[in-house]
Amino acid sequence: MDFNDSPEEATYRAKARAWLEAHARRRTDGGARGMAVADGSNLGEAKAWQALKADAGYAGITIQAPYGAGGTPIEAVIYRQEEGQFEVPFGVYEIGLGMAIPTVIAHGSDAHRDRYVRKALRGEEIWCQLFSEPAGGSDLAALRTKGVRDGDDWLVTGQKVWTSGAHYADYGILLVRTDPSRPKHKGLTMFIVDMKAPGVEVRPIRTMAGSAEFNEVFFDNVRIPDSDRLGEAGNGWNVAISTLMTERMQAGMGFGFVSAHDVLRLARRYGQDDALITQRVADFWINDQALKLLSYRAQTSLSQGGFPGPEQAVNKAIEAAQGQQAAYFCMDLLGAEGALAAAEVGEHWAGVETSWMWASAMRIAGGSDEILRNIIAERVLGLPGDPRPDRNTPFNELKH
Repeated sequence: MDFNDSPEEATYRAKARAWLEAHARRRTDGGARGMAVADGSNLGEAKAWQALKADAGYAGITIQAPYGAGGTPIEAVIYRQEEGQFEVPFGVYEIGLGMAIPTVIAHGSDAHRDRYVRKALRGEEIWCQLFSEPAGGSDLAALRTKGVRDGDDWLVTGQKVWTSGAHYADYGILLVRTDPSRPKHKGLTMFIVDMKAPGVEVRPIRTMAGSAEFNEVFFDNVRIPDSDRLGEAGNGWNVAISTLMTERMQAGMGFGFVSAHDVLRLARRYGQDDALITQRVADFWINDQALKLLSYRAQTSLSQGGFPGPEQAVNKAIEAAQGQQAAYFCMDLLGAEGALAAAEVGEHWAGVETSWMWASAMRIAGGSDEILRNIIAERVLGLPGDPRPDRNTPFNELKH
């Protein structure tokens, strides 16, 4: 594991830092940047910042010319680390540019790339990802949204849920079932969908944090041209896997939950000279250092031309759980007052409040704790996989 930038990486970091110093204001709170809330409240500011980044070559860093900067994955990580130290908008483009557009580039046609990539990088068009469904849970391949061929088009009917940013997105990548006579992983197809097309209805879901970043999306005989198909019909599962693989490129981003540093600061402010409190703070600190080391390992792999593997599931499994437990611990420090909001306790309490409301959701989003443990067990430790008796059964013969 290498903790230091190479000379080339140090030069890139200095260049990115200098550009950010010239165009943004450095944060002064010293903590994590905080949760991205993709409710669209900062849409105008986010669009302006994205265009500025694109002009400077910091949008689509790993996307090859002529569309992007043609940089390396480690350069993308370095830029994210540096940008996190500045007060700039985020949360609007991360899914589109991190997952949807790489899928369009990898599986779309030249016409798709020419039409969509530049506009997305400049922030002129926003993308979402339409995967999760109400009845599917963590089993993505159990989706029921169906697509029926109609001449040169497909008619799509069904429902997606927990779609971040769908209420202001222009386009999305949509996974549907086009052949229910095949096993559930084999009858799927991926499409580009116009989020303003007739038959598309978006209903925002307001969370207890007060924001409305998630949505239900309904499709009522939405007509999608076959020319907007990504990959071969029936090969949507492999296309979706390539989409999910790009999540590994987010190494080192973090969730912005209450950190071990925050826990220590609040323990000093509210805690007593108690051995149990000291032990809990030490536990959070040890976990925090372990997460940093895992991130360094992933960044070292990127720096050497490799890619983070399935062991990255450990990061999310630990960080999401720690964010929730750290919030509970900080609330316990205040006793009954710990249940109050930041408006009553003070602005220093905002991070605890946010972590309490969001950490439980992050233990589900992007792979539940149980799914992550399966990935770690099967792909990292080499343990036997769970029985999957439905793997080769036609989807329309499964009991739902």
